[in-house]
Amino acid sequence: KIKITVYPASQLGGDEVMAKDISRGTLDMSFINQGSLAGLDPLLDFHYLPYIVTNYEEADKIYYGDGIIPKLMEETLLKYDMVTLGLFENEFRGVSNSVKPISSVEDLKGLKLRVPGSQAIYGFFEKAGVQAEVMPFDELYMGLQQGTVDGQDNGLLLTYDSNFHEVNKYYTLLNHVYATGSIVINKQLFESLSEEEQEIFKRVGKEVQEWQVAENRKEVQNYREKMEAEGVEFTDLTEEQIREFQEFGISQWDDYADVYGEDRINALKEELEALK
Repeated sequence: KIKITVYPASQLGGDEVMAKDISRGTLDMSFINQGSLAGLDPLLDFHYLPYIVTNYEEADKIYYGDGIIPKLMEETLLKYDMVTLGLFENEFRGVSNSVKPISSVEDLKGLKLRVPGSQAIYGFFEKAGVQAEVMPFDELYMGLQQGTVDGQDNGLLLTYDSNFHEVNKYYTLLNHVYATGSIVINKQLFESLSEEEQEIFKRVGKEVQEWQVAENRKEVQNYREKMEAEGVEFTDLTEEQIREFQEFGISQWDDYADVYGEDRINALKEELEALK
């Protein structure tokens, strides 16, 4: 009754292009990375505030429950006629570079790193003394190869799939940002479905979410082993080292009150405090 045609590997454009197409109804559904849509609405990278969580146990409670982050993502996407059916995990972000291992905030100072356009991530690295560069992703490999930048901020899955490990032999599991995405459908299309069909889409969206998150975490370990076999040196931060980075990151949150709203930042702080 319902037929779905899949166009993989960004055939229909990047996240922002697809989000706009879904919003106007020229594309029906997609998996989109909310953090890439800050140009559409800055609230869509609220979850990029540094060090909201540092491990999967915390992430599962904050990102997949009924807290401020999933609610804000869902409400903001709905403003642009995108109905959220479920979420998916990208990964914890880390830093690769060609210069040295990183195990402290001080170690970041002076490095030239390509970072995403998110104000919170850019600000985090800039305040740590990094020469932060916003470089188009398709130019990044050449930039690393030629030394235009020393390294980059991404999860290890994307780092390996993009072959950045070939030119960056140090990788630190910084875990400064836990990145997720949304499974979305055009609002008008969704509302044209029967109640039974809508429930099927919602149920399958949640099933896909649970399956994808579990599989993604297995892949992270597999990819790490591949990278290590190809000569990448990993730095795993101790609890004390993570605490130093986390305190440094969280101390910056209030700087973004004009972007994300003081009330939202305070609500997130209260939510995290309740988990302790």
